[in-house]
Amino acid sequence: MPELPEVETTRRGIAPLIAGAEVVDAVVRDHRLRWPVPGDLAAQVRGRSVRGVDRRAKYLLVRLDDRTLIIHLGMSGSLQLVPAGRESGRHDHVDVVFSGGRVLRYTDPRRFGSFHVTAGDAADHPLLARLGPEPLEPAFTGDWLHRRSRGRRQAVKAFIMDAATVVGVGNIYAAEALFRAGIHPARAAGRIGSARYRRLAEAVRQVLSDAITAGGTTLRDFVDGDGRPGYFRQSLYVYGRAGAPCPACGRPLRLIRVGQRSTCYCSRCQR
Repeated sequence: MPELPEVETTRRGIAPLIAGAEVVDAVVRDHRLRWPVPGDLAAQVRGRSVRGVDRRAKYLLVRLDDRTLIIHLGMSGSLQLVPAGRESGRHDHVDVVFSGGRVLRYTDPRRFGSFHVTAGDAADHPLLARLGPEPLEPAFTGDWLHRRSRGRRQAVKAFIMDAATVVGVGNIYAAEALFRAGIHPARAAGRIGSARYRRLAEAVRQVLSDAITAGGTTLRDFVDGDGRPGYFRQSLYVYGRAGAPCPACGRPLRLIRVGQRSTCYCSRCQR
């Protein structure tokens, strides 16, 4: 599933290429995504110019003149800019056609993504209104994590993957951040002190920043805005490495399930 670094990489790839362009049309080949694509999508976006492309959590926000196109990539979705007239494939469900001969093409084999249009403040949209802080912005701190975690028995890995706690920290990057912070992924969130949460917040920022710089994690389903895969996977310390030696102490990494997710960790380094 594309996580925050993959979505941010996509945003950075497409934003400068469509900024200022006018939407000429929108072509929907399959409305059956996670939520049905609006039947009047073309009418809502046609003739409007792109003012910018932002990101909130794992949602891309294409800012038009007087409304915002909200896109989620789902489990296996990707966006690419392709030349107008390029033949569509089986899983190419939505095209947004721009002046200048470029098409923003949404491809999704599993159809778990979504397209929404809002004429109001995108921050008030039901999908965005209750989200927690962005992990790379000042509002996300160890003190915030500590305050929110008090009294919680929930495993800390599940706690930081909750979008109401902090957005965009999916399975891969939660595991990596907890390793860097030296925290056992199954430890109860309410039993972790403020100093350790400050280390965890910094680890979350570092692992996401590293991933964005590297271009996102190389996953089978992800390609960035230019059709190139990301290259962060080679730098992962624990995710997907059960049985391999811990990069810090050499003890074999263990595999457990936390919140119905497989989780690798080091029993010596993470407490």
